[in-house]
Amino acid sequence: MQSKNGTFPVEFRKKAIITVLLITASAICASGIFFSIYSFINNISIQVMNTKVSGILFGVAVLYLGIRYFTSLISLKNELYKPTSRFSWDNFKRKRK
Repeated sequence: MQSKNGTFPVEFRKKAIITVLLITASAICASGIFFSIYSFINNISIQVMNTKVSGILFGVAVLYLGIRYFTSLISLKNELYKPTSRFSWDNFKRKRK
């Protein structure tokens, strides 16, 4: 059943899950930005294997992972919002060679 604007309706559950995941990805990005700024202001460095690494680099790494997670969620959202998408346990089975 299509709506008036020609798109298929999406279940509320799908929208809620995607929204929670997008909020989580945004929080990861925000924490990366916050830690980078905090490390810059307070001159924080973290010791990793006898080498001091700037905290800014860790913040940038967290920001990168958050952005990567955010973009993968956008592609997941596009797949889930298709009218033919539905859950199947067969998606989780290992394929035999």
